[in-house]
Amino acid sequence: MNTIVRKIYDTNLTDSWASKLRKKRFSLFTSILDSMPSPIKILDVGGTISFWENLGFLNEEVKDVEITLLNVKFIEVSSTHPKIKQVVGNATNMANFQSNEFDIVYSNSVIEHVGDYEQQRQMATEVMRVGKKYFVQTPNLFFPIEPHFVFPLFQFMPINIRVWLLTNFALGWYDKVADKQLARSIATSIKLLNKRKFLNLFPEAQLYKEKFFGLTKSFTVYGESL
Repeated sequence: MNTIVRKIYDTNLTDSWASKLRKKRFSLFTSILDSMPSPIKILDVGGTISFWENLGFLNEEVKDVEITLLNVKFIEVSSTHPKIKQVVGNATNMANFQSNEFDIVYSNSVIEHVGDYEQQRQMATEVMRVGKKYFVQTPNLFFPIEPHFVFPLFQFMPINIRVWLLTNFALGWYDKVADKQLARSIATSIKLLNKRKFLNLFPEAQLYKEKFFGLTKSFTVYGESL
């Protein structure tokens, strides 16, 4: 099953540097799936149907995967897929799931959005509770280009400068924000992690560093839940 997944994945990605980094990271994820018996139940915290669709996981050829998406709100889609379902909930409190309900929990660039460090710890605890294994990625605090606003050293600037930038320019994923309070809320809502703090959330994890020109762009922790 996973050999098919990897082949489909190879043909679906573009040749951009970002895609190459994602491809290398996801090949690690599929290698973990290779070691797991079928069928495999995956929980994607903060994921989308299009993500898995683009990877080929929803193709007829891939028959041994069941994917559950957990988001704070339902994502409207044009069609449904028998291999995937959506659940509305909170990453820091997954009370709607049983312990070890999923074979593996996958999450990509979500934990930096859930709140302060205590809330990030709550998410990590829940990830390890509901999944037998986990695979969690987050951007590196010390990478010089902030990945959400795509602006050099944005994460280290004083809040008043960040608000000024957001209210005067469209940055990264964000359009120009007219309201200063909203701009402040956006600027402070993302809590990037360094390696030490991230590993502290997943103390038994293995660590994968995603490199770009020798600099660590993001971290991925993976392993078996305790």
